[in-house]
Amino acid sequence: MIEEKVYLPKELSWLAFNQRVLQEAADKSNPLIERIRFLGIYSSNLDEFYKVQFANLKKYVLIEQEQSHSSTSNAKHQLLRQVNQKVIQLELQFDQLYNELLLEMARNQIFLINERQLSSYQENWIKNYYKQNLRQYITPILLDSHTELIQFLKDDHAYLAVEIICEDSISYALIELPTDHVPRFVLLPSETSTKNKSIIFLDNILRYCLSDIFKVFFDAKELNAYSININRDAEYELNTELDSLLELMSQGLKQRLTAQPVRFIYQKDMPKALFELLINKLRLTEQDAMPGGRYPNFKDLVRFPDLGGKNLLNKRLHSLAYNRFKQFRNAFATIKDRDVLLYYPYYSFGHVLEIMRQASFDPTVTHIRMNIYRVAKDSRFIHAAINAANNGKKVTVVVELQARFDEEANIKWAKRLISSGIKVIYSQPKLKIHAKLFLIDRKENDKIVRYAHIGSGNFNEKTARIYTDFSLLTADPAITNEVIKVFNFIENPFKPVSFNYLLVSPQNTRLRFYEFIEREIANAKAGKTSGIYLKLNAITDKEMIDQLYRASCAGVKIRMIVRGTCVLVPQIPNLSENIYVTSIVDQYLEHARVYIFENDGQKDTYISSADWMPRNLDNRIEVGVRIFDPTIKSTIHDIFNIQCNDNVKARIIDKDNMNNYVQRGNKKKIRAQRVIYDYLKQLETFNKDV
Repeated sequence: MIEEKVYLPKELSWLAFNQRVLQEAADKSNPLIERIRFLGIYSSNLDEFYKVQFANLKKYVLIEQEQSHSSTSNAKHQLLRQVNQKVIQLELQFDQLYNELLLEMARNQIFLINERQLSSYQENWIKNYYKQNLRQYITPILLDSHTELIQFLKDDHAYLAVEIICEDSISYALIELPTDHVPRFVLLPSETSTKNKSIIFLDNILRYCLSDIFKVFFDAKELNAYSININRDAEYELNTELDSLLELMSQGLKQRLTAQPVRFIYQKDMPKALFELLINKLRLTEQDAMPGGRYPNFKDLVRFPDLGGKNLLNKRLHSLAYNRFKQFRNAFATIKDRDVLLYYPYYSFGHVLEIMRQASFDPTVTHIRMNIYRVAKDSRFIHAAINAANNGKKVTVVVELQARFDEEANIKWAKRLISSGIKVIYSQPKLKIHAKLFLIDRKENDKIVRYAHIGSGNFNEKTARIYTDFSLLTADPAITNEVIKVFNFIENPFKPVSFNYLLVSPQNTRLRFYEFIEREIANAKAGKTSGIYLKLNAITDKEMIDQLYRASCAGVKIRMIVRGTCVLVPQIPNLSENIYVTSIVDQYLEHARVYIFENDGQKDTYISSADWMPRNLDNRIEVGVRIFDPTIKSTIHDIFNIQCNDNVKARIIDKDNMNNYVQRGNKKKIRAQRVIYDYLKQLETFNKDV
């Protein structure tokens, strides 16, 4: 019945997204090394799924165990079983693909070998490699009755659990793989001029060197190593009685480090005594443990080395230059002349870095405001802010300390900024700042002119090479005057504020969406042009979904591109038959958010940092901006239409999570990411000639 499938479980929808990643690993049209790296992306995604979504689902089940007659509890138990079954299915697909790709590598003269397949020359080389590069990082942890394993076993790190068999006893130890210091994959030398390339896992180097590691204290007859790793609950409770958010977050990170494991993966041929010792020390049951293969943490496959010919890697698309920047004296003159839209990674993120560099020493710049969520490890963006402060400019940086998995890095950046004399602002606990803003004040002809950035992606030069995101750069006072209000709102989130041109969560975004959808419904009923076009990473907000269902029932055509979780169920008669949803997974991670409302042919168009999830609409500070420039609007519409017509990498989202590819039939092959690059390249050729 329809009522039973109005919403898809978000956990199963998320796993369906990760299955689309596996499909890329299976796609033989993708270059071999890229297919291997998709296996790494899948594995990394699954780790995060367990740390966040699975952990939360398990909490619900545990909390409701006492209410055994509760239908909610039964539903959660059933969902937990479905999730486990789906993961088992995906892991079987993963193992099959991994073995297929090993064979494909061998056909391309790339061999992933283990410690039992080494030549005598390679054995000597590995012994020396261990002494020179690894030994200083290897400190085994001996497991005895006093070992507090749950205290020090690191989330997301790979370990070898070692069985030390002596004449009259068996001991156990753990070795952490030092992947923070050395690569997981090591290219072995060849004795001959053969084109064959041999690679060995770091794990297998340590397996080969077990005798060197333990002989200093143990007279072992036999040494055996078995892989393990854990995922911990990534959430934490903040004690709001502490004095500062820095203290809160430091406490929260400590909680995460010692949080209860939600997944324990162990090598399936591990001796029972060792297995029982480990799960007892981790306070787990056998049901909490998942058998695996010889190699934990396949996420490291993301960094599989470039080997073989160019045909084994994606053709590199060189980032485009935005040619209008070359036509003016500086970046500010370009933006003041007309709004600028950048779309990464097709355009170079270097343009934004150059704007900040210029602002840091521009004599007319008086104040720079920015907010950071995730930045690169050695962020040129933040260094520009520090240089600006060194040049005597006023600098205000909003640092989001609650950015999941980037908390520790952001704490360090906050301290660095404060030591540079920069004003640092933190979000309120449980109100993350996810907006992507900067605002630059310049004194021009005795007046302050402001230049703003509003985008969908982080100020991160690393992710800007692989995430697709929009950046709007504008000097339009209608927008910049509202951006300054956002920064004021961040400092005083309880002070009343209103916005006309910006969508600002949690202030007005949800209500504005309701208004826009209601207008489309009224237009459809009046026989006017109507339509809703959305590009999102995820849609899980049931109230927003209900509004889209209402619009569909009123005859509004709704076209959506959703990369990840989609709780909405399309194509159900008399409910969502006018809603069509696809998902694109390809070389770049689709990260941009776009909202277009037909408005009787006027097409109100927004780019934003917000997905349609409760957290983005109600519990975070997010910013979307209306696009006024007709040329930019046209560009966004063209890009969206190209993505809607993808028939190579687009999958259909349906009630059964089948992930069927869009059928091409007799139509021309359209791979959106490649077509968009050519489209923007053509635009820049035109701009260059103007």
